[in-house]
Amino acid sequence: MKAWKKFLYSTVIFLGCFYLPVENMRFNNAVFEALALVKWYAREHVLLCLVPAFFIAGAISVFVSQASVLKYFGAKANKFLSYSVAAVSGTILAVCSCTVLPLFGGIYKRGAGLGPASAFLYSGPAINVLAIILTARILGWQLGLARAIGAVVFSVVIGLLMHLIFYKEECSRQACGDFNAGQAKEPRSLGQTVLYFASLVAILVFANWGKPLEGDQGIWALIYQYKWWITGVSSVSLAVMLGRWFKKEELKDWTQSTWGFALQILPLLLGGVLVSGFLLGRVGHEGVIPSRFVVALVGGNSVWANFFSAIVATFMYFATLTEVPILQGLMNAGMGKGPALALLLAGPALSLPSMLVLRSILGTRKTVVYVVLVVMMATFSGMLFGFIAK
Repeated sequence: MKAWKKFLYSTVIFLGCFYLPVENMRFNNAVFEALALVKWYAREHVLLCLVPAFFIAGAISVFVSQASVLKYFGAKANKFLSYSVAAVSGTILAVCSCTVLPLFGGIYKRGAGLGPASAFLYSGPAINVLAIILTARILGWQLGLARAIGAVVFSVVIGLLMHLIFYKEECSRQACGDFNAGQAKEPRSLGQTVLYFASLVAILVFANWGKPLEGDQGIWALIYQYKWWITGVSSVSLAVMLGRWFKKEELKDWTQSTWGFALQILPLLLGGVLVSGFLLGRVGHEGVIPSRFVVALVGGNSVWANFFSAIVATFMYFATLTEVPILQGLMNAGMGKGPALALLLAGPALSLPSMLVLRSILGTRKTVVYVVLVVMMATFSGMLFGFIAK
């Protein structure tokens, strides 16, 4: 590093320390919110969400053949099939914007095309059946229906646009990448592979099954009551499969791949959560940016209100299902229906932590384009819904 750069960085750090506003209560509260959010994230989200997701991503990288990925998600795959599967994946996974990243990284590095992979990246957290039902019950069926339709359409359109914008790069990647589309002999049958991945997904889904509304006695409440039994059975089944169907060398490769995803993703996520907590705080608590500023800027259905709602949602971290109570409070404070939908379409799919990780997987250009597409489509959808729902 050149001497002048060292001097510049040292000067900036010194001035930051010199003028650190430690006597300001809002700054101190924001620091506390950052630490409180990252503590909650580590306790509630890492072990139950990210760790299973890392293992699934590692399993995709090791046990799913590139031929299979290319067959369903590659450049020569049937577009209707690949985008359809990617667009509805969120109905099964019910993950947040951070948990989907290892899964996205797994299929993308295995040879999936940028378009279907981007559709999967968006749909994973956006098309969450539980969240859509909760939205309809608490915020109204119109908003719930608009969220469901918008999320499905979003995932396909964003995937297609990413494919078209980076078409030449994708062609070069598919041609030059080490993607073997040959029919190598699989060490396990298709049924064994399906059962293995089903047990992994079951652990991820049921361990994180959300608590139903008070007084709800339906199927969601029944599953919640027995969620740990289902998770336990899935774990035992997985252990039996690993002992009977897998070789020690395969399991070693799996753990190494899982560890690689964890090293790449987890530090960036925790750093992003810290920054997000400092700026915007937790649910019901403020960060350095006062919530009244946000509420004042998202009333009505103007272009600015929808755009601002999409931007704020893009940088804010939403754990699965938490966007609904947050939005309920904002709407009670005067938020318009259009900006509410913009938040629902942009927020669960993106966050500052997820953008940091996405950049490490796709690079800066593709990440910026993906974020811009999400913000633009959320803004447009919000304006259209606000006009219809007047």
